[in-house]
Amino acid sequence: MSCPNHTTLAEFTLLGFTDDPVLEKILFGVFLAIYLITLAGNLCMIVLIRTSSRLHTPMYFFLGHLSFVDLCYSSSITPNMLYNFFSDQKTISYAGCFIQCFLFIALVITEFYILASMALDRYVAICSPLHYRTRMSKNICISLVMFPYTCGFVNGLSQTLLTFHLSFCGSLEINHFYCADPPLLMLACSDTSVKEMAMFVVAGFTLSSSLFIILLSYLFISAAILRIHSAEGRHKAFSTCGSHLATVTIFYGTLFCMYLRSPNEKSVEESKTIAVFYAFLSPVLNPLIYSLRNKDVIHAFQQVVKVNLFHKIVN
Repeated sequence: MSCPNHTTLAEFTLLGFTDDPVLEKILFGVFLAIYLITLAGNLCMIVLIRTSSRLHTPMYFFLGHLSFVDLCYSSSITPNMLYNFFSDQKTISYAGCFIQCFLFIALVITEFYILASMALDRYVAICSPLHYRTRMSKNICISLVMFPYTCGFVNGLSQTLLTFHLSFCGSLEINHFYCADPPLLMLACSDTSVKEMAMFVVAGFTLSSSLFIILLSYLFISAAILRIHSAEGRHKAFSTCGSHLATVTIFYGTLFCMYLRSPNEKSVEESKTIAVFYAFLSPVLNPLIYSLRNKDVIHAFQQVVKVNLFHKIVN
């Protein structure tokens, strides 16, 4: 029996987390709350960084883009997932699945390299403080942000085209809550070896190259900090890196588990749990990690609140 060509497909079915109606309502409430906090936290960070002159530095320039990417890739998944909690069909169109798959891969790769750019920024700030302004000039900062976006979207498009060039058969039920690569490959009835190889190469290279930049930067940072004689100076230097290291640990750890394994029923089922960490917890925690641990952000937020209260009292 011949397999229908992928061009004839109209939609996929997303199985999500559960088919229990009661549990679906609970999960809807939980993920809606997480998404609203994610929107509020990341939008707040972007607005603060743009409006507060105190935060017009390379470090916060990168942080603003990190918040933007977190906001975008969380929004590429969550609205459709929340809708499906109350939908009987739980479907996503072929075009919608393509766009969701493309955006997610592109934005995740972009985040990898933005985190690497942030590590380079911390390296220059701590290891070459006297040359920080010249080495992290506006043009260099723009280049360090444009490269992640370019690399992310080129790789995202190529990977998605490879996936949707495959022919899909059977029930077309995706065992996930969004259109992820590994469960999509489980539905293919054509040869997936080229796509799997490309996925491993791109994921492996992206993870390892960006992580190498981060680890090498922190190796030099650690050596520089240990040469600081004062305990207060060492603590201050480490505190500027703590937030970034926490973000890197959460994001990289979960994605290593997700993409560097061959797609099979067990790994795909486990990936749904792992995906919760990088798709929901990382975007919601990043603004909290950077704001609660950062005096500049707290001060900028207090200034915005004071100005708004003053305008309300005057008016």
